[in-house]
Amino acid sequence: MSEATDLFRASRDQLLDWYGDHEAAVDGFRFPAMPSPFNWVCDWFDEVADGNDARALVVVEEDGSSTSHTFAELRERSRAVSAWLATLGVRRGDSVIVMLGNRVELWESMLAIMRLGAVVMPTTTAVGPAELVDRIERGDARHVIVDAADVDKFDDVPGDYTRVSVGAVPPGVPGAWHTFADGYDADGSLVGHPGTAPEDRLLLYFTSGTTSRPKLVEHTQISYPVGHLSTMFWLGVRPGDVHLNISSAGWAKHAWSCFFAPWIAEATIVVLNYARFDPQTLLRQLREQEVTTFCAPPTVWRMLIKSDLSGGSGSLRELIGAGEPLNPEVIAQVQQHWGMTLRDGYGQTEMTAAIGNTPVSPVKPGSMGRPLPGIPVVLVDPVSGSRVDGEGEGEICLDLEGPLGRPLPLMTAYQGDPERDAEAMAGGCYHTGDLAARDADGYITYVGRTDDVFKASDYKISPFELESVLIEHPAVAEAAIVPAPDEVRLAVPKAYVSLAAGHEPSPELAEQILAFARDNLAPYLRIRRLEFAVLPKTISGKIRRVELRGLEDDAASDGVRRDAEYRYEDFPELRS
Repeated sequence: MSEATDLFRASRDQLLDWYGDHEAAVDGFRFPAMPSPFNWVCDWFDEVADGNDARALVVVEEDGSSTSHTFAELRERSRAVSAWLATLGVRRGDSVIVMLGNRVELWESMLAIMRLGAVVMPTTTAVGPAELVDRIERGDARHVIVDAADVDKFDDVPGDYTRVSVGAVPPGVPGAWHTFADGYDADGSLVGHPGTAPEDRLLLYFTSGTTSRPKLVEHTQISYPVGHLSTMFWLGVRPGDVHLNISSAGWAKHAWSCFFAPWIAEATIVVLNYARFDPQTLLRQLREQEVTTFCAPPTVWRMLIKSDLSGGSGSLRELIGAGEPLNPEVIAQVQQHWGMTLRDGYGQTEMTAAIGNTPVSPVKPGSMGRPLPGIPVVLVDPVSGSRVDGEGEGEICLDLEGPLGRPLPLMTAYQGDPERDAEAMAGGCYHTGDLAARDADGYITYVGRTDDVFKASDYKISPFELESVLIEHPAVAEAAIVPAPDEVRLAVPKAYVSLAAGHEPSPELAEQILAFARDNLAPYLRIRRLEFAVLPKTISGKIRRVELRGLEDDAASDGVRRDAEYRYEDFPELRS
């Protein structure tokens, strides 16, 4: 084994030894200074996979069938694909768009591209031609690997890029497309270590763009591959575990929990290659696949607790929520049904897991937990720019100049966007744009995006706090709180509500939900308006509150009331 392999394994094993001891891990862990050259696939995955017949990846199809792939198999097949891609002109430093769903070729592609020292641009299959033009231009993509079902999206995407189709290209599709399966016949022994340095580029991720144009995040050979040691510790995934994560391919969380963290731990990854999510099917697969560690976004957890959990938790040991803040009601429901603690955490595309409720540690419902090992989290007052010591509220930031130095898991930059980059890195900190409160024990609770928090009657309103109450109502599946302009109070909280199955919009239901909120919120937090709606979301599934705020601003500027809106004053009984 190489020096890099030994160093990485030693750091990994340190964190495994500290399982269940958050304080010891935070006090003792430091990310390793990786030597040059370093390539995670060559120096870690290939070493782990050599002759290893343990399951590395299980892909479960919609019809319930599944295919299993060993570490050794993925090593050899991806090495062959590496050699083949090299013959097509893929070179160290080239950007390669990978636009595939949860099929084995996604993992083979990522391993193969990384092994060549090229740069992976994971891309969701939900994007269209316009987004692809933007990605190819801004990411300087020279090659694309795409499912045959999506090749037509590239008909009107200009550029001199290599085109690879996973599956047979439909007749009549223009352009010269290569077939991915041809790569399996290449001689993988011809591909050696690419000689990449730790600071070389490895990944380019587009953010989901909840408030603005998607940003292009650049990661290095170490920021994600080594940085996800923190994610492994937070998830609690261990050697021999079976890990299932619900996340769409093409987004950063997929790389977190469907690629790096489980394979760092030498665990098995289980993925569901489903076009449509079904709670009961997921529960059945959790038990049949004997999953031990399971991570899903709050939206999925909310659907699960409204379904039948009586079948038990199977082999599960760790339950994790990620992607958006986890409401206390969801945690309580899971505890009631399964007797297990659902843990929350926090990170961004720009970094690995940074804050989390780690295994065995006490969980405070509603809190994201505490800073993870090696991650210098600080809170910064968004007005004064000063650090918040001890208890208090501020923007979640990473210290760039503290004793730990620049955080290893942090992105290099927003590629091609120096203004945004300078803003994000101002004042010796990386600014996340998220507000949080820290208590006396160091636990951090999400408040909201800096753009989402607003004032009503001079009281500061956190949308997350109000939304957490609303989803406790049995008729509410999801909710989004935004400020509605008001002549007297400046703004009042308005709820956009998506209803659970079996419930229909009506004045009576609006009154019930407003009454429920009144009874469970302080008077100054009272929700004054409500509208039933399908919530606008990014293609990664995050609610676009900025779009809802725009609807309210437009209505106010026109001096009109939205047709489907119910107001507190419409119901005299609420004021009694």
